[in-house]
Amino acid sequence: MGTNPDLSPAASCAAPLRAAIIGAGLAGLSCAERLREAGHEVFLFEKSRGPSGRAATRRSEGWACDHGAQYFTADDPAFTAQVQRWCEAGVAVEWTPRLQTFGEAPEPRRREAPTRRFVGTPGMTAPARWMAGAHRIELLHTIDALRRQAGAWRLRSREHGWSEQDFDVVLLAMPAPQAAMLLQGVHEPMARRVALADMQPCWSVIAVYDVDPQPRFDAAFVNQPVLSWVCAEHRKPGRSPTPRWVLHAQAAWSREHLEAAPEQVIEALLQAFRGLGAQGMPRQAVAHRWRYARGTLADAPPALWDGSRGLGVCGDWLCGGRIEGAWRSGQALARALELQPPPRS
Repeated sequence: MGTNPDLSPAASCAAPLRAAIIGAGLAGLSCAERLREAGHEVFLFEKSRGPSGRAATRRSEGWACDHGAQYFTADDPAFTAQVQRWCEAGVAVEWTPRLQTFGEAPEPRRREAPTRRFVGTPGMTAPARWMAGAHRIELLHTIDALRRQAGAWRLRSREHGWSEQDFDVVLLAMPAPQAAMLLQGVHEPMARRVALADMQPCWSVIAVYDVDPQPRFDAAFVNQPVLSWVCAEHRKPGRSPTPRWVLHAQAAWSREHLEAAPEQVIEALLQAFRGLGAQGMPRQAVAHRWRYARGTLADAPPALWDGSRGLGVCGDWLCGGRIEGAWRSGQALARALELQPPPRS
């Protein structure tokens, strides 16, 4: 897998730790990769059926569609090198869509160089699944409690109860509200800080058509009350030709309609899509609610770490959001552990 040239020989395997990482999205996998390369024993616990978190691909009979993160960019040199490794492994590829913008963005992002966009192939889950191949991951383990006793950590999963294994460190790689719940009663200062994160929801709709409803562009940024993004999944590299579009709602609209019925969400987003020139009706449409799609925590470092307790937190919401932020946060947490290892019991 990847390599980290800044890991010194002295750091590698000097004092191997048994680390539990809760969450197998990009942040957790990035942290796990760096810790494993340093010689530590890493165990990942994931509540879903597979790794990748919000870089998700939904599958149904005859089609698949990225309904979470849509693409990623690379500004940080270390992450650029990681993306290059993904491309060489065949799990990512550059994407050059015909882009359109509807409405005026409130705060346009300024970039010094043209934006290079990448997608996982054959789906956005591919880079995470490639990284996950090097690790032990316990799937369908919803960790709902932590306990520290005699200098070691134990985990409790909703499905399997308390683990029999002890861990030297526990690292939370998950959305802030979920991390805050686990930290309550375990590390109150960290719990209070994490709870301050502003997490935004997003309703996502996948619409499958018999005839492509919008051939004029491949994707669009939408600055309107309902929609924020639309994308032709079937025109991404390595996808099947069945016409299917993913529609993302604005965060404010999603929050206002957080508990709406999926049928109502589908109707509203399709109506807004037709307002962009889409023709016809889909033969199938499904909605997915991302309760914690994106977040930020003001004045926070890229990862939180308490070496005296062997407890840390990482996630894209600590590092500017997006896939690059998730990867960088995981790296930052592993680096913090290397610089301040926990005391031995």
